[in-house]
Amino acid sequence: MTTNLQNAADTMSDIVLSNAARASLLSLTQTTELMGKTQGKLATGKKVNSALDNPNSFFTAQGLNNRATDLTNLLDDMGQSIQTLKAADQGISAITKLIAAAKAKANQALQTSDAFDRSQYAREYNDLLDQIEGIAGDSGYKGKNLLGGGDNDLVVYFNEDNSNKLKIGAIDYTDIATTLGLEPVEVGSAGLLTTPLSANSAALLTTSLLTADSADFAAGDIISFKDGNGDEIWSFEVTSATTVSDFVTEVNSNLDSVQASFKAGALTFSVAEDITISGGQTAGAFASATVTAEESDWLTEAGINDTLSHIQSAIESVRLQASTFGTNLTMLENRQDFTKSFAATLEAGADKLVVADMNEEGANLLALQTRQSLSTTALSFATQAEQGVLRLFG
Repeated sequence: MTTNLQNAADTMSDIVLSNAARASLLSLTQTTELMGKTQGKLATGKKVNSALDNPNSFFTAQGLNNRATDLTNLLDDMGQSIQTLKAADQGISAITKLIAAAKAKANQALQTSDAFDRSQYAREYNDLLDQIEGIAGDSGYKGKNLLGGGDNDLVVYFNEDNSNKLKIGAIDYTDIATTLGLEPVEVGSAGLLTTPLSANSAALLTTSLLTADSADFAAGDIISFKDGNGDEIWSFEVTSATTVSDFVTEVNSNLDSVQASFKAGALTFSVAEDITISGGQTAGAFASATVTAEESDWLTEAGINDTLSHIQSAIESVRLQASTFGTNLTMLENRQDFTKSFAATLEAGADKLVVADMNEEGANLLALQTRQSLSTTALSFATQAEQGVLRLFG
């Protein structure tokens, strides 16, 4: 219909119409054009569909939408960076608990004077250090590990030209000896001395008397134990009533770095530090026998306290790093929220320039349809009037 009306308008100069008919035809043509535009707005939801409609609004809206898209693309990277940071934060939380457990283990060693117990605690302490490095190595996310040091620094960009960014430095907790000063302690290795006892008659038992049943001891013998510096740390006097069991019990009760036992007619001494044992009859049980051992770093309280000092420094360092990661996480989450909101603002601004008011356009279409109907009626009336005049001349 639009084409027919347009053709009619183009040929009006060749057709003689009354003023009323010409006015009605022009009104109908304009109304039809406006209806086409309004229907287009309703179909697309936009009042500006191309630069031809409104160049300023079209290109301004396009620029706003392009920027919003760029920022939305950055949101994906921000989200992944947040997950990387959360993975590192979870790793630090676990590491903090393990360091606390290591500290507890050192304190346990400090509360006992038994060298063999201390050696066992040292072994368990080293196991905890291995777990710390293991957790650090497993705290990566999609190939990026903020607890792995090296090339694991994380850079997050906040705007389209990458001029605004946040760099999060990685820390290497896979090598805590270097990063935290937590080195494995020497567990130590016990030295052994086995001394067969000479029996006067029947085989010796734990209840046998050292003086009556063995040729190696006499009442009044002094059994001396000296440390690696030659200082006596304990001595024991043999009496006529001393049994093998009595001697073993006294050694174990009074010496923290020596464990004695008796089996198959022989005394065995396990030592955690260098020990020299002497005493007994001439050429008897002990002729200044020296037993060497690899000493544990936790043999003395000084060694344990030195470890505790390093542990405390490590705890403070890890807490500081956790705080740094926490601050970075807060900044990232806030920036993510801001970027989401700002991108939505840009899109809303673009919509205000090009999006049509559907209620308004619907009302416009209804008005135009009414106007079209009235124009058609007016044109019909004008035509009928002209035909009436012609009939007068018929």
